[in-house]
Amino acid sequence: MENMLIIVIVMALIFDFINGFHDAANSIATVVSTQVLSPAAAVVWAALFNFIAYWIFELKVADTVAKTVRPENITLIVVMAGLLASIFWNLLTWWYGIPSSSSHTLIGGFAGAGIAHAGGF
Repeated sequence: MENMLIIVIVMALIFDFINGFHDAANSIATVVSTQVLSPAAAVVWAALFNFIAYWIFELKVADTVAKTVRPENITLIVVMAGLLASIFWNLLTWWYGIPSSSSHTLIGGFAGAGIAHAGGF
């Protein structure tokens, strides 16, 4: 069980890293293309505000998900399956240049894994 938890944490960090390069272009494209900031300054600026936002804004999406799901359907296997699906989808859409939301991908991955675990509809 402890090994599974470590694997899930590592997968969450991998998803977070992939989310960073998957969505980075969207977050800095305007300020770079209009030459308001250099690419390096825009990346630093975006990283700083992504880090600070955690302490300033409420976690509305996380709260909604936590209140919506049934706790008995949340297992490490479900979380791992959701993360694996999200990582795969993010890499696929990044590779082919398809715009997609990493947050929506993660919620969809968790929803699909939860439904599969619970035995479908």
